Order: sequence, then structure tokens, then C-alpha cells
Amino acid sequence: MYQFISKLLDLILVKMAKSLYVIGKENIPKDNKFVVTCTHESYNEVIMLGMALVPNEIHYMAKKELFKNKWFGQFLTSLNAFPVDRENPGPSTLKRPVNLLKDNKTVGIFPTGHRTSVEGAPLKRGASTIAMLGKAPILPAAYVGPTKLHGLITGQALIKFGEPIYPSDIPKDLKRNEKIDYLTHEIERRTAQLQKELHLIQDSLSK
Repeated sequence: MYQFISKLLDLILVKMAKSLYVIGKENIPKDNKFVVTCTHESYNEVIMLGMALVPNEIHYMAKKELFKNKWFGQFLTSLNAFPVDRENPGPSTLKRPVNLLKDNKTVGIFPTGHRTSVEGAPLKRGASTIAMLGKAPILPAAYVGPTKLHGLITGQALIKFGEPIYPSDIPKDLKRNEKIDYLTHEIERRTAQLQKELHLIQDSLSK
């Protein structure tokens, strides 16, 4: 289902509507084993981030409430999404994405944990913890563009990938929690810079 939907959306949004502009593709790791993080203001980021990484498939962490409806839950599962209890995270919350990384798959996480239009919103530590346990790099990304679904066709979305953060980039003398804090800070810093650069590009395109 993921391949079918992604090919359909790639045809409509990317090739026909030309509504997605991706910067920094050279930063995408050649190995599919990585955690991709992104800003999260609407559901459009979920769609466009997937389009930006085609043909690679993203396995998204999604709040468990979205799976309450049986049919919608099955649909999300067919698109590689898996439920997470954000209020009471347990060992299983980490086990699924870590195993996906070990299977050489890409895990998509929106570190703020919820949709927010506030730039610089504090990041949760899940992405850093999962990347560390899975011994995988983190690919930071930022999105600037339409937040309404119809804007995916009528508007212009911009996604920029930054340089990946590799486990070897973490200072060796830090303790485990300090390493997670270090990664979280790096994601936050790089994401803010990416978003700032995208706003400048968006301003120049609108002139």
C-alpha cells in the first residue's frame, strides 16, 4: 500500500503539481538505516517528508489515538505507521522503532510530539534515544509550506535536509543521559537553522 500511495502522490504532487521543492538530498544517508526528524505543524509534513524520501519508505511513529478506529488503524498500519502511547511510554515504545532500524529501515519521528506552529518548541528525547539504541544516524529536516491539505496541490512546500548526526559525532566522555541530551540539542539546533534558511528561501521565491 505504501508503494502504491507514494507513487500516486509522487505523480500528482511532485511531477504534475510541482508543489514540492527538496533541498539537501545529498545529505540523505545511502543506507536506509536512519532516523529522520522534522518540524510538525500539520499533517502535510507527514506526506511531503515521505515524498522527499521516495523510493525509501518511512515507518512513522503515530499517537495510539489514531488507531482507535479499526479500519483507519488498519489503513495507517498498511502505510507503515505504528501506534505509540505518548502519555505512558514503556519499553515497547522503543522496541519497535529500534528493531526497524536493526532491519535496515527508516524511522520517522516528529520530536515535538505534537503539531505546533511555535518555532523552537522544545524537543522530546525519543528520537535521540531510539537513534542511540539502534546505533543509527539522525537526519534532521525542516518543512515550510502549506498547512491545509488543498495547499499540497495549490501551494509550494519546501523541505530541507541537514547533515546527518552520526553516533560517532557524540563526545565519548559523556554518560548515557548526557549523550541523549547532546543529540536532542543537536537536533533542535540544526532544525532551527534549517527552518530559518527555508524561510529565507520562501521569501525570495515569493518576490
